[in-house]
Amino acid sequence: MIVAERKPLGEIIEMVKDCKKILVLACRGCVTVCSAGGEREAEILASLVRLGLRKNGAGAEVIEGSLVRQCDREYIDAIDQWKGQYDAILSTACGVGVNFIANLRPGDNVFPALNTTFFGGSAEQGVWSEQCAGCGDCVLHLTGGLCPVARCAKSLMNGPCGGSVDGSCEIHKDVDCVWQMIYDRMGRLKRRDEMTVAAPIRDWSAAGHGGPRKQTRDDLTV
Repeated sequence: MIVAERKPLGEIIEMVKDCKKILVLACRGCVTVCSAGGEREAEILASLVRLGLRKNGAGAEVIEGSLVRQCDREYIDAIDQWKGQYDAILSTACGVGVNFIANLRPGDNVFPALNTTFFGGSAEQGVWSEQCAGCGDCVLHLTGGLCPVARCAKSLMNGPCGGSVDGSCEIHKDVDCVWQMIYDRMGRLKRRDEMTVAAPIRDWSAAGHGGPRKQTRDDLTV
């Protein structure tokens, strides 16, 4: 899932300081799971925005709403139910949701309430860890299901660097070296011999360095 965290309140207040009617719009997708932008968080944020603006001598009408997802055209039209009740949308979705609404509502001010951080999983209660970089050319079949692009501090593709010590990353001492994890896992799976096979040079062109990426499924298009 996409993991995010709320921006500092002062930054959010600065964004909306000139707005008179604000819709704080929650997303019931990934950001709900990571407790950053769901309905509960949007309700809390709306209260904080009201107080923050009042403290700065500015008043605004702040209402709350939510969408099933803010990254899906199917649900965006539900925003029309609040038509005329806002002059700005403060989105608690990830950056994808903010972009998507801005694309479909070109006349609306859309502001981000969150910082989108990474693709991750729930490691334990209240802790999320990065697992995927969305690089567009997955190598997990070669590495026992563990991603060196996202989980190695240097994104090394040919094994551990010379700085890892006792299975720990040289840059982040409290983080396990993913290449040590890959080596150990491949051994447990009796696949370590696969690590001696030279893989083709990786094609990084799918990783987004050439601008926004787009994927089309002809079997799903109308």
